[in-house]
Amino acid sequence: MNKYIYKSFAAALVLGMSLSSCSDFLDATNKSAGGTEADSYFTADPAALLNTSYESLKVLATQVDMNEHGTDMFFNTRGHSAGVFNDYSLTAEDGTVDSYYKSAYKAINYANGVISYAGAKSSESYEARFIRNYGFYLLTQQFAGIPYIDFYINSARRDYVRVPVGETYSKIIEDLTDLYNNSSLEAENKLGHASKQAVAALLAKVYLAAGWDTQTTLENAEKGTYTVEKTEYFAKAAEWAEKAINGVQLTMSFDSKWSPSNEGNAEEIWSIQYDRASYPGDVASGGHSLQNSYGGYFGNLTDFSLKYTGSDNQPTAKMMKIFSKEDKRYEATFMTTYYNSTKEGTAASAWGTSGYYAYYNLDADKLATQPIAFRFYPYYWTQAEVEADLKAHKEQYAKYDNRCAVPQAVRLDDSNGVLVYTFKDDGSYKTPTKSNYANYMEQVNAFGSVKKFDDPASSQVTKNNDYRDIVIFHVSDMYLVAAEAYLMAGETGKSLEKLNAVRTRAGLAALNSYADYEPEYTTSASFTIRDIDVILDERARELYAERQRWVDLRRTKQLVRYNIEFNNYVSSVADMSNAKGEIKWLRPIPADEISANDGITSVDQNPGY
Repeated sequence: MNKYIYKSFAAALVLGMSLSSCSDFLDATNKSAGGTEADSYFTADPAALLNTSYESLKVLATQVDMNEHGTDMFFNTRGHSAGVFNDYSLTAEDGTVDSYYKSAYKAINYANGVISYAGAKSSESYEARFIRNYGFYLLTQQFAGIPYIDFYINSARRDYVRVPVGETYSKIIEDLTDLYNNSSLEAENKLGHASKQAVAALLAKVYLAAGWDTQTTLENAEKGTYTVEKTEYFAKAAEWAEKAINGVQLTMSFDSKWSPSNEGNAEEIWSIQYDRASYPGDVASGGHSLQNSYGGYFGNLTDFSLKYTGSDNQPTAKMMKIFSKEDKRYEATFMTTYYNSTKEGTAASAWGTSGYYAYYNLDADKLATQPIAFRFYPYYWTQAEVEADLKAHKEQYAKYDNRCAVPQAVRLDDSNGVLVYTFKDDGSYKTPTKSNYANYMEQVNAFGSVKKFDDPASSQVTKNNDYRDIVIFHVSDMYLVAAEAYLMAGETGKSLEKLNAVRTRAGLAALNSYADYEPEYTTSASFTIRDIDVILDERARELYAERQRWVDLRRTKQLVRYNIEFNNYVSSVADMSNAKGEIKWLRPIPADEISANDGITSVDQNPGY
């Protein structure tokens, strides 16, 4: 972008190597050490720069605040502040936004470097073009219009003008379409490399975003109403989503899909790879921290042998009610049973077979006798059912010597109330105490964490010890992209077919029409459920914690409506606007970019900042 964003490529490569390692098939080796001239090195070995290009995406894939906060799904608890993304007090000086913007352009420039050194028709360049377009897609979803740079920057040039978002979409679509039709990319790849299936998935996402941003007009922000001017892009989004689905049926259980032992399964389209065995540095801190990013606080992990989560990104009351009794995704998404451990068992050698990760590492017979630390029951369990279950597992709640955690069980009811059970020494439960959901969630040990990213081999000594691959594109997401695209293109029957495929796999009844949908959560009288809400609710259940929600709401023009209704920190459109009344629909162009890039001025800043 400019001299403040891009340093010499040799320095950039060193920075790239400081990030977490890819698996062995994408391992990047820091051969720039020892004073090798960057340009001559990459001319000789552009594959190393391709690895670094993939590596550079990790910081974008793990960004939670920008992609989850300020929505209907998450809030911070236990005295933690709302945060600037939740309460929309964000400014152009924000460091998180600045880092995201620069990181995306770093990935783009790495990719452009591969193309420059390897040649446009090389296999490395085909993959690099995919990475470059993915970087541009991420930027458009957060910032809309951006500088479009399709060449390698190795100079101090600093005059990159902002391109209208529609023009950027057109350039991305043109390049990706050519990549799909005329490249030698594999049809599919489960090892983190770009493939034609991944290109199709990205094209589906880009066309869908382009349809909303350029062929749909907002009518009323607070009501979330809009007019569809054209359906061309929506039809194309559905077409490419079908290609990305590639005939894969949703026959795998949701729990199996996200099992730590089932990485690279048939539903994965493209993922960012991690591998503990091949990481060349300190494995204790060489992974990512997504398994630690969603859930309540359960104490110091070295004392309690429980996975560390920090009370940020907790589910809202709406999210607790969005899963119905038949929906298998609740138990597959949240860890509802935490197993206990002895204080002696908190040594690293014992982790994995006691405490939190015992769930994955012990068989069913052993788990049936493992002491329970915490049990979280969903709202659709009646009090009688909960208490019968507690009696059946009485011995697992009994007191024993040196236990790490004092057992507790919790039942959420259908009016956002909470019953908290504690236990006598023999494991029988005491009379439960009552609380409301908001107050309860402020407590330590309040609620279980998300399971999707759990790595049972974690050492638990740091937060960056998760080596699960980060799935970026997968088939059920494409089903829902297709459902949304067909709906917006006016093909309701096809839309329902895709939506119902996702619902059926989850254990839910198929809908005969969108009007049949009746959510379990309550809304105000002014919030009437519409067709697009049905799809957004399904995306919330299917893609929970996959860092897509803010973009989903912004794209569909429901951001203001949903925040007013469900965000604990927003009560009116004014809360999401600046003093001039401009709504913060987008992220601000970073102040550093405006000051350092001669092609952008304060006039180019997004509304609201």
